[in-house]
Amino acid sequence: MLKPYYLIPILLITFLLVSVSPAHAAESVCLPGAYPNITSDCLPSGPAQVLTDLAENGFTFPVAPIAARSPDVNLTIVPSLYAQVRERNAPVYGTLEDAITGKYNAAASYIDSAFSYISYYQDTVVDGARFYEIDTNAWMTANDVIRVTPPRFQGYTFSSTPAQTFGWVLTYLSQSGYAETKRTPGDANPDYTGHQLNNHDLIWVYGTATIGESEWYLVGPDEWLPESVVARVIPNTTPPEGVTTGRWMEVNLFEQTIAVYDNYELVFATLIASGSDPFWTRPGLFQVYEKLDTTPMRGSFEADRSDAYYLEDVPWTMYFDQRRALHGAYWRANLGFPQSHGCVNLAIGDARWLFDWAELGDWVYVWDPSGKTPTDPEFYGEGGA
Repeated sequence: MLKPYYLIPILLITFLLVSVSPAHAAESVCLPGAYPNITSDCLPSGPAQVLTDLAENGFTFPVAPIAARSPDVNLTIVPSLYAQVRERNAPVYGTLEDAITGKYNAAASYIDSAFSYISYYQDTVVDGARFYEIDTNAWMTANDVIRVTPPRFQGYTFSSTPAQTFGWVLTYLSQSGYAETKRTPGDANPDYTGHQLNNHDLIWVYGTATIGESEWYLVGPDEWLPESVVARVIPNTTPPEGVTTGRWMEVNLFEQTIAVYDNYELVFATLIASGSDPFWTRPGLFQVYEKLDTTPMRGSFEADRSDAYYLEDVPWTMYFDQRRALHGAYWRANLGFPQSHGCVNLAIGDARWLFDWAELGDWVYVWDPSGKTPTDPEFYGEGGA
């Protein structure tokens, strides 16, 4: 949540109120506070003037928290146990005994995709070696798979639509592990404030500035962050053209966020990972046409299958545009940037929240405000995970 800034206490204790007689009330100084469109007999000077100027730019003191709540943490519980396949052509044995023997040529089958994840029922340790039962009469060894724990990140639910833009701080590419604000936008001056923000901190965004080819976001009084470390949600309760109900999901490909509206109010928002070049998530207006608790996903687009993927028990899947779907992605360590084959990837808990909320026929509006994602249908096939 947003943390208050400490500018105002300094202003308040360093400014003396002026006491005057009633006859000179028009020359008295207003008590500290914001005075937009002032009609009183006091003068909005000193702290009052500072507060008024800040309020006109959207700042309030103390800083108003974002009216957001974390969903039930139990939504993050995965329906299956998962493991990553270490190498291509990993063997799957027909019996535990064959797996223990470990003779590659004795395998019943092989997982030939370069990017593969399996689900398993149980694991068994024999003579210090671990084996995974991935299906009836199907075993793999710990030499070939490594267990994964899906990230427990969750977005937020909202009791009312926030009055202004907000977003998540992203520090995946930061060597320091945090993002530090600057007093001025741009890289010209190293005027860092010392205010450090952590990964997934939720912040208000009060304004923007274009410096060269980069956008910078105002996140506090004289505090700026580059767009590369912020994923924004810009609340807009006006339905996209073509939406015929007060319910829709807005996928913002530039910001890598999804905003969910119900009865024309924002009720949920979170981070996503959409399709990366050249497997973009197609912009347009779609409707959910199929919901599946879990489903396998596999495919490839290159002739040599160098991009082949194989994913078992993908949870909370909702198809909306051919084979493009909203679904949980237990294999994604980080969200907030494009990385899929066209689907909209979500954290497990967020996919479950969305799955429980959505109904068949609900609208999915996909757009890219930057205009960089192709809109020509010729760029798009059926899509994939």
